[in-house]
Amino acid sequence: MSENPDLMEERTLESERIYEGRILALRVDRVVLPGGRETRREVVEHVDCVAIVAIDLEDNVILVRQFRSPAERVLLEIPAGGIEPGEEPLESALRELEEETGYIAGKMERLGGFYSSPGYSTEFLHLFLATELRKGLGAPVEDEVIEVVPIPLRQIPGLILSGEVSDAKSIAGLFTVILGRKEVRK
Repeated sequence: MSENPDLMEERTLESERIYEGRILALRVDRVVLPGGRETRREVVEHVDCVAIVAIDLEDNVILVRQFRSPAERVLLEIPAGGIEPGEEPLESALRELEEETGYIAGKMERLGGFYSSPGYSTEFLHLFLATELRKGLGAPVEDEVIEVVPIPLRQIPGLILSGEVSDAKSIAGLFTVILGRKEVRK
């Protein structure tokens, strides 16, 4: 695949942070395009996150149901959360899985990662597969109300196609696991 010279990197001339909150910041960058033209980019700065596809011994995917204020609806999602300062992605994945679902993973495998919305956000999600699950204590963050929902893996494609699972990180994570399974690749 050859590289298109018109798609070379932009160069940032200056950045101005115009908002800094608890979970994100917003900056406006003045950039110069490869052809020399200047423009502006609005960038949401967000810490890197983890997303976990957790599968129990009965081949159920452990999903969480919670109200998402920006979407103004309850969503069915894979467990996920931000990486704390000084924390490695694996540590974060283990912590988030237990906090949100009450499960501890006997095995946690990194499956890669992806940007959530690279057109305007810096957020990168590290994707993990959690297996050999056992019940732990679970300790949801005090501002989260979460319902744990085990769903048979075979039902996941239908939930995605119907729109019941509709957030990008869950769709990307679930399809990564489904397409990576040996029985699917035959």
